[in-house]
Amino acid sequence: METIFFIIKSIILGIVEGITEFLPVSSTGHLVIFQNLIGFKGTNPKYVEMYTYVIQLGAILAVVILYWGKIKDTLINFFPKKVGYENSGFKFWFMIFIACIPGGIFGVLLDDLADKYLFNPISVAITLFLGAIWIIYAENKFRNNNLKTQELKVTAKQAIVIGLFQCLAIIPGMSRSASTIIGGWVAGLSTVVAAEFSFFLAMPVMVGMSFLKLLKIGGIFTLTSAEVISLAVGFIVSFLVALMVINKFISYLKKKPMTVFAVYRMIFAVVVLVAGFLGVFY
Repeated sequence: METIFFIIKSIILGIVEGITEFLPVSSTGHLVIFQNLIGFKGTNPKYVEMYTYVIQLGAILAVVILYWGKIKDTLINFFPKKVGYENSGFKFWFMIFIACIPGGIFGVLLDDLADKYLFNPISVAITLFLGAIWIIYAENKFRNNNLKTQELKVTAKQAIVIGLFQCLAIIPGMSRSASTIIGGWVAGLSTVVAAEFSFFLAMPVMVGMSFLKLLKIGGIFTLTSAEVISLAVGFIVSFLVALMVINKFISYLKKKPMTVFAVYRMIFAVVVLVAGFLGVFY
């Protein structure tokens, strides 16, 4: 019976992850809060921390499926001599690599500190609220920089700017999606281009973070059978839910501002703070 409840909790978390991974509301922050709410625990103290990152790979797989045409095109036209550097897959993935560098450096340096001091509902709630204010300010100031450009082409300078902004996502509750979209605005990208670049950037980032968390926990073979099943269930559910969310999110961004997500973050943050002070979280 305990294993069944463990799997049910994983289904809930998979749904939360699938919905929030690509929305600018912080999937990690939501997972931290919901894990506390439903009492999600494993036998290893580091299991929950690792679980939070690994099930995000399910949502990343959804990007691979939905954008497979673009990915396939970059692989077919990978070599610059064939189609020219500007249109080559090499340039596309090299820009992704450049954007990963700042996060890779600061992630290694600051990840343990973030895990130790910021992986709690109160810190997440505060970051959610402050991040909402940042979204509103950035959208009003930068969103209309480049409305006409809808082609997914990014320069090295733009990639670095986006990569630096992505570092903000080390703070649980900030949102990697929000950080990279804002970084795209500042770099001069349209909202849709910034969002799609954020999707592709998530692939190596989340794979790398998941691998790092697995190393810290000692590998998947240190998990119990219930934990492995729970991890697989969370992965599959987040994948299926993300498949439904991604296209709707892009369609929304083409027509409407991100203010509604900022307002949601503020309301959710206040609810979490009140719940924290009332001792709802364990």
